[in-house]
Amino acid sequence: MTRVHVVGASGYAASEVIRILRKHPNVRLGALESATHAGERIGAHAPSLRALDRTYDAPGTTLAVLAEGDVALHAGRAHEAAALVPALLARGARVIDFSDRFRSTAVSGEAVYGFPERYADAIARARLVANPGCYPTATLLALWPLEVFAAGIEQIVVDAKSGISGAGRAPLAGSLFAEVAGDVRAYGLAGHRHAPEIVAELAALGIEAPLTFTPHVVPLSRGMLVDAYAICSYELADDALAAAYRRCYASNPFVRLLPPNQAPNLPGLVGTNDAEIHLSRSGRVVRVLCAIDNLGRGAAGQAVANLNLMLGLPTGTALDDRIVA
Repeated sequence: MTRVHVVGASGYAASEVIRILRKHPNVRLGALESATHAGERIGAHAPSLRALDRTYDAPGTTLAVLAEGDVALHAGRAHEAAALVPALLARGARVIDFSDRFRSTAVSGEAVYGFPERYADAIARARLVANPGCYPTATLLALWPLEVFAAGIEQIVVDAKSGISGAGRAPLAGSLFAEVAGDVRAYGLAGHRHAPEIVAELAALGIEAPLTFTPHVVPLSRGMLVDAYAICSYELADDALAAAYRRCYASNPFVRLLPPNQAPNLPGLVGTNDAEIHLSRSGRVVRVLCAIDNLGRGAAGQAVANLNLMLGLPTGTALDDRIVA
């Protein structure tokens, strides 16, 4: 059994990962740190974890109890990761970081980008995995199969909508129900922090077309829908396009390619590591809809898939049980 510690354990994504790991057959929970709720019962803050007879551990507990071979999931902010992650690695732990601190350095060898569909072999050998954000995850799932047509893609347009839990658990005014109810709010219009991550990963696929990326917050607790459009220099053949997506995802238990008359359904994905993809074409424009749970596949589920790869386990271990938090 591998001991797994969670730093920043009271956040939304961290609560979801703890829920999954409680039933993981090859893992036992170690320290569950929270700077804001240390000493308080976990179930008082995470309803899905009320059956867990634990209180949050104080900051520093993970470093104090860490043993070589343990895994630490860092679900804190980027500036906190910059200080703590190197210390965890120095103590012999393997680390999965939820923040964007190490994603931009993944290409330099400091970290492996935690997109299992593309980097499974590297993740399996990694000591530090940079877990992708929900926007890049849904966008890359939508566009990855188009790498075989990369030379003919002239422009990428991504219209993305996220549930408000993507903003985190801090009580910010812009995240209050009264602020988001009844609205579809575009933000990051001058440049979103995830856009460079998406551009870098698309470039690694050979897709170097300009990206127009517009994120929105919608009045849902959780869920994400990406509408991605690839504008090509010529009309792609429908059978070749469909074949490219089947090649990528036919053996992937977490990705469903929907029939032409069916759209993704966000409520059906809540609490899962699944993604639903709708593919269509109109002239030179390829349209791909991709839906995920932003806290599931977009954060906690993907982290567990990466953990499984690091432990030499099947990617889907502990990820086939849908329990809505």
